Amino acid sequence: MPELPDLTIYLEGLHRFVKGQRLEAIRLSSPFVLRSISPSPSEVEGRLVVALHRMGKRIVFELEQEAFVVIHLMIAGRFQWKEHRTPIPAKIGLAAFDFPHGSLLLTEAGTKKRASLHLVGSREALREFDRGGIEVFDCTLEQFRGALLREHHTVKRSLTDPRLFSAMGNAYSDEILHRARLSPLKQTKHLKEEEIERLFAATKQTMSEWIERLRAETGNGFPSKVTAFRPEMAVHGKFGKPCPVCGAPIQRIVYAENECNYCARCQTEGKLLSDRSLSRLLKDDWPKTIDELESGTRRRQGSDV
Repeated sequence: MPELPDLTIYLEGLHRFVKGQRLEAIRLSSPFVLRSISPSPSEVEGRLVVALHRMGKRIVFELEQEAFVVIHLMIAGRFQWKEHRTPIPAKIGLAAFDFPHGSLLLTEAGTKKRASLHLVGSREALREFDRGGIEVFDCTLEQFRGALLREHHTVKRSLTDPRLFSAMGNAYSDEILHRARLSPLKQTKHLKEEEIERLFAATKQTMSEWIERLRAETGNGFPSKVTAFRPEMAVHGKFGKPCPVCGAPIQRIVYAENECNYCARCQTEGKLLSDRSLSRLLKDDWPKTIDELESGTRRRQGSDV
């Protein structure tokens, strides 16, 4: 799912390509992508794009006469900038937004179509899309601490909760926690002040560095390589690869449709966090530490390992 760095680059590209341009037409190829009924596409067509915003993980096109196009890309939604009136791709295409000098395509890979488009007719109605999470670049340490400790969760869950933090997700939270040297499963109520300060600094540093990296990659063009898996990442998507800090193999916890990646040596004092599926399968043979894993030692019931 596109997160803060990716969405920032998308927003900058949209500023360059569509701000000040007239939205000629909205073409829909999927009847399910449009989640609102008023105003209709025909009612907002022909209006100028006067501003672009981000609300959490949603991209908002502000049109003249107080109308808004709100798009949530979800996991696999992406934008593509193409020539004017380019046909919408048959398999992955959801919608197209035509402008005088080109068309913005909304696509979504995979069979589960979750990306959404809302057309909103007032600023007041737009507020309903605000999940309330704080912006990490705008908050103070005190505000960051307040959001982090508001509810008792794992650090990973709190960082990715849109009600607490805006536009944070699975990929970059892995990178942040690795930099902060914190276990993803540590309970927020058990965090020490020094750990909160470390996490605060790691969050801002990680997001800033990735925005600059993606900005340099995109240049003056339109973003075309938005992905949650990048070769420069330290731990996310790097299961089994060496940690760039200590060289230990990166570990993972698989849950639902996501996985959490971490370095046991850097983040959990060498302890392997339990992966439900694997630990159920291996039972007493499940290694408990990174040293056991690397040495090939297998735990057995009643052993002194």
